[in-house]
Amino acid sequence: MARQEERLPAPAPLLNRERSILQFNRRVLAQARRADVPLLERLRYVTIVSSNIDEFFEVRFADLAEAARQPGGGVSRSDLAAVAVAAHELIDEQYKMLNDEVVPELQRHGIIVLNHADRDEGQRRWVRRFFEREVRPLLVPLVLDPSHPFPLVANKSLNFIARLGGRDAFGRENSIAIVKVPRVLPRVIRLPDALCGGRQGFVLLTSVIRAHLEELFPGRSVESFSQFRVTRDSELEFDADDVTNLRQALRSNLSKRHFGLAIRLEVVRSCPSELHDFLLRQLQLPEYALYKVNGPVNLARLNEIIDQADAQTLRFPRYDPAWPASLRPGHSIFEQLQAGDVMLHHPFESFEPVVQFLREAVEDPAVLAIKQTIYRTGSQSVLADLLIEAARRGKEVMAVVELTARFDEEANINWAERLEAVGAQVVYGVVGLKTHAKLMLVTRREGSRLRRYVHLSTGNYNPKTARLYTDVGYLSADPALAADADAVFHQLASQGRMRSSRRLLTAPFVLHRAMVRHIAQVAAAARAGREARIVAKVNALTDPGLIAALIDAGRAGAKIDLIVRGACMLPPGVPGHTDTIRVRSVIGRFLEHTRVLYFRWGEAPDDEILYLSSADWMSRNMFRRIELAWPVRDAVLRQRIIDEALVPYLHDELDAWALQADGEYRRVAQTGISAQQALMRRYT
Repeated sequence: MARQEERLPAPAPLLNRERSILQFNRRVLAQARRADVPLLERLRYVTIVSSNIDEFFEVRFADLAEAARQPGGGVSRSDLAAVAVAAHELIDEQYKMLNDEVVPELQRHGIIVLNHADRDEGQRRWVRRFFEREVRPLLVPLVLDPSHPFPLVANKSLNFIARLGGRDAFGRENSIAIVKVPRVLPRVIRLPDALCGGRQGFVLLTSVIRAHLEELFPGRSVESFSQFRVTRDSELEFDADDVTNLRQALRSNLSKRHFGLAIRLEVVRSCPSELHDFLLRQLQLPEYALYKVNGPVNLARLNEIIDQADAQTLRFPRYDPAWPASLRPGHSIFEQLQAGDVMLHHPFESFEPVVQFLREAVEDPAVLAIKQTIYRTGSQSVLADLLIEAARRGKEVMAVVELTARFDEEANINWAERLEAVGAQVVYGVVGLKTHAKLMLVTRREGSRLRRYVHLSTGNYNPKTARLYTDVGYLSADPALAADADAVFHQLASQGRMRSSRRLLTAPFVLHRAMVRHIAQVAAAARAGREARIVAKVNALTDPGLIAALIDAGRAGAKIDLIVRGACMLPPGVPGHTDTIRVRSVIGRFLEHTRVLYFRWGEAPDDEILYLSSADWMSRNMFRRIELAWPVRDAVLRQRIIDEALVPYLHDELDAWALQADGEYRRVAQTGISAQQALMRRYT
């Protein structure tokens, strides 16, 4: 007799990762259509999608293209073309929404973007003066010939291509010209109010240059033209086995990022075929890499309109994070942690206690040492400044600076050099493994003993993003947790073997194995008829091993809820395999960033565990990064995390999308409960 498993229907294939990423951006773009979202914020969602798509091409699509070039890379040219088709559809939808919905609404609210044909004579005179004074002196038009070859066009830079009529000053008919537009020029210029009749008028730099393009070529006519932009592979390449100084290797490679292999070409929809075909040949790009757009080639820069517009009612109401009720302002954080752990739920609660924690450590003579990881702090960071001050005061400071944090390499190199200059010990983690863990450890002398205090977080040490991303921070004086944290720092410096942890789970060593083990524990409980529950809130789910374990638990009957903001390759609702698995994505005012992992395998109080983590459920996080997960042992805090970071999102209606078995997402409802809005009201 055949086993029951053999009679089950064949499992559905995993969902395509690239399409899942593009689906996420469709959900973000849908925010720009919502009538309950303030108008300038709707425009902001359009710009966010543009930035996300840029990174998709710079990183993910670039990796696919590289795999397609390699024999046995597992990616065919038809695979690339299929992803490009999906990207084309999303980008076309983005421009249609901008032109048909957002821009007309802006006009109705007195915010207008004027093309040359829309400008009256006074506005045209002002634009001409602006062009002559601010723009023309920085432009160097290049007419192509054998001694003036096609220039090296920087990644995501604005450029114009033109076909010229007539002859040049030397009697030649060379007809193709390129104009590179410097990045220092603003992409959006606000017109004086006196010229706009009570409205707020803006002109785009592309429109300014277009109106005066012919003036750059005296004696010749511009017969056709287009703005264009090239997206390039932006991964920094270096041989990990041949690097003797990672910082120097990265700094020397930073300039090359702007000139990696071309991946995508954007032109305006009216661009003549002869011009975009010429560009494709010069850039050695296939036809599917061409994107003809109905508007400016870089929508991300439209955020300058949001920044300059005077219309507070068209933005989200100001939200000021609350000071945590569990911490008394003006009292020593160290003394308060001696009474118990403290949870911080950002951005609903302020990030300032983390800054205060470090500031108190800097100013307290009893504090002897401070250790911290630095992943994305930004070019200006109060926390990094405090570490520098601590070193100046003679404290032992160790900073684990992740130099390869994508697009933050230069800022992190600069912080590393500043820290080293004042005597801090700076290490760069382990070559080949990004240090993605968020960890701070303070060692303080208290009487005759040393006591350690630790801060861990699901998000970065960045006060700016702490107001925009949802994350959970955790402050503790638990000796076992602090000892594990110290062991992590020791390993990152010495690269020796780490002793067995009592609290922390670390990647790439045990984190993946522990998660699979917990999922299997839940599956076994389901098979035995006991309560079996998994709720995981992560940013992405793409690791095949974790997906296989979840599917097995689902087949066993475990009830599984996955709150996955971005890419998810697990198809829920497949008969006989994932019937008991639900996947939802929540897209709201704040970027969902918290990683919370809950497992229950019985009815007893000890038959459950909840982790906070820095890691998403992706193979790169589990095997190619230094990551942390830690259990929340305090029953009150554990319940609070369940009540704030899980339950509201399982019941969210307004901001939630449900993943279908075919990979499509459906909005749960147009009205109802919003988890983020409920949490904002709770903390207000």
